[in-house]
Amino acid sequence: MNVVIVFDHPYGALASENIPHQRSYSAALLAAVTRGLSSAGHKIDLIDLHADGFNPVLSAEELSAWRQKKTIDPLVIDYQRRLIDADYIVFIFPIWWECMPALTKGFLDKVFVKSIIYDERKPGRPFVSLLPKIKGVSLLTVMSTPGFFYRLFFGNPVTKILFRGTFRKMGIHNLRWYNYTGMERRSFETRIKFLRKTEHRFVRL
Repeated sequence: MNVVIVFDHPYGALASENIPHQRSYSAALLAAVTRGLSSAGHKIDLIDLHADGFNPVLSAEELSAWRQKKTIDPLVIDYQRRLIDADYIVFIFPIWWECMPALTKGFLDKVFVKSIIYDERKPGRPFVSLLPKIKGVSLLTVMSTPGFFYRLFFGNPVTKILFRGTFRKMGIHNLRWYNYTGMERRSFETRIKFLRKTEHRFVRL
């Protein structure tokens, strides 16, 4: 399969090593996912939003184009082309203020354009996916908030936005969420154990 990974962390994809103040568990998960997918023979297409210099802010000109079912940003056009060619999509990012970082939210705002990524056949009805090959979406998140607290008190806002409010609304229902909580408080051995489990999970994708 052609797997597109959308990665969002300021330290970048190379921050997977255990170096204080230069490390990202999100990047370590990216490395584990990449190893697993590579072992299974999948093609990997990495979208590193920070490395690409992606601007998440929707300008007035871009909004006007969006309303006309067009895109004017060459980088966004490239992202759209890569999503349309994807068999599977993986999002990896940390949870900040109980939601996704700005670049991932901007990715949804700017890349998911009507008549390009999805269509609305009838006003008020569910959307239709224009991603012809897509088989599913996985989300990997890293957060400090305890998982039960995030679920019971906040109501899992990230999955409401990305799954229920985006992909499920487009008719894509094979959606999986893997959440890694409190990793900064766990031992090095425990963090490695989770990474190995993640790698094996994506070998079996």
